[in-house]
Amino acid sequence: MESWDVAVVGLGPVGGVLAALLGRRGHRVLVLERHEAPYPLPRAVHFDGEVARILQSCGLGDDLAEISEPADVYEWRSGTGAVLLRFGGRPIGLSGWPDTNMFCQPALEARIEAAATRQPTVEIRRGISLVDLADVEDGVVMTVASAAGGDPEQVQARYVVGCDGANSTVRDLIGSTVTDLGFFYDWLIVDVLLHEPRVFDPTNLQVCDPARPTTVVSGGPGRRRWEFMRLPSETLDELDDEARAWALLEPWDVTPATATLERHAVYRFHARWADQWRRGHVLLAGDAAHQMPPFAGQGMCSGLRDAANLAWKLDLVLRGRSPDVLLDAYEREREQNVRAVIDFSMSLGQVICVTDTGEAVERDALFAGGDEPELQAVPPLPGVTTGVIASDDPLAGQLFVQGRITDGDGPPRLLDDVVGTGWRLVTTDAAAIAAVPGESHTWFEGEGGALVLVEDDRDVDGTYRGWFAEHGVVAVVQRPDFSIFGAARTPAEVGPMLAALRSALDDPARLLSPTPTRGPR
Repeated sequence: MESWDVAVVGLGPVGGVLAALLGRRGHRVLVLERHEAPYPLPRAVHFDGEVARILQSCGLGDDLAEISEPADVYEWRSGTGAVLLRFGGRPIGLSGWPDTNMFCQPALEARIEAAATRQPTVEIRRGISLVDLADVEDGVVMTVASAAGGDPEQVQARYVVGCDGANSTVRDLIGSTVTDLGFFYDWLIVDVLLHEPRVFDPTNLQVCDPARPTTVVSGGPGRRRWEFMRLPSETLDELDDEARAWALLEPWDVTPATATLERHAVYRFHARWADQWRRGHVLLAGDAAHQMPPFAGQGMCSGLRDAANLAWKLDLVLRGRSPDVLLDAYEREREQNVRAVIDFSMSLGQVICVTDTGEAVERDALFAGGDEPELQAVPPLPGVTTGVIASDDPLAGQLFVQGRITDGDGPPRLLDDVVGTGWRLVTTDAAAIAAVPGESHTWFEGEGGALVLVEDDRDVDGTYRGWFAEHGVVAVVQRPDFSIFGAARTPAEVGPMLAALRSALDDPARLLSPTPTRGPR
């Protein structure tokens, strides 16, 4: 029987990123995908700066500008055209990338698959469906079937990760129930390819019109997406019609003469999550573990955060550096974040999905603030609130910055492209490096860690100098998923901080106590 370190079920963005990250760490990964060819049409259209950094860690940083475009403003208007809200995305955010990036999913998926297949320890098999699985003492035995026919076969892996979407076979096979908050609406999604370049101002627009709530956003370079909410008086069949799609686009001056209709489909969004993300050697990630309304653009983003979080934990367990219980921290860390993002997405949906005229008038009055409301920052997402973090550190669990540094005689580059990813102790103070005990340094390197000194003359934009001064610390231990494990206020605290990390990775069970509450990133 074939045996692998990890079997990933599903080759969407989440499964592909997880395979690429594990492959880059040298693990043998089998990816099973039931579809024989990639899905060619758009679906997700947004990723944020943190997710851009995750994609960068897969080796895709140079590709992102080709397949995405930043969106500086997300504006909400009433049915009368009054501006209700304006959110602004920074051109360079905390993670070194634009806060808001609009893209075409097939283009991204092709690059993610290529990044995974570049790893010699990763194998992708298309046209293969998972039929059954059995958790055994040292892993999982999977029964799989080929679309080409023939007898089912068995494959073994130490761990299986279900990245197989909202209708997850893996979730069903482990018997996980689902908590559904009952918040759902039907929307018609229309993706078009524009025949000529056209400027849309703002880039992304939400029309809160009770006559027809509508979303108008970039679908990546050269593409636009419209989303039209189904009205109570309409049937699904009436809405899911090509002629109806063109009729709804016509007021936007989008016709068969100016655009090609790439896709139209009605979908129903949900707000729900799996009640069990892990059973033995089997885990869930992405839509298999959670779904959310689209209004914060965090569906795919949340799945890629799952992949980044799980990859380093599986790495430590597979290498025998941490006990298996470390994987219990995955669900604990990610579920808290996902549930908060679902709540936030629902709160946006409750503002948008209003078809009663009187209710819409009351809503609009709440936002009345003149013709040009102040541009607001994109609200921060909650960080890691429990798990593998220094529980007594207020900075622990927050997302750490990434800035540009000089590297020899070449042009400035983002830090991860210079020093790689993994556990990193980052500081601007040489004394903090000198304070690392020799034994701790040796252990840290064994965990894939590195000590990174960003001197003032290399800190091109002052990113690190400014961040450390603002927070009154001299060093940070950054996890492989870019969250802060802990920070040292003085060089003398560096050694104890690394000792605390070692203790956490050696005995993660003690960290899985009742969940505390922390603030946003």
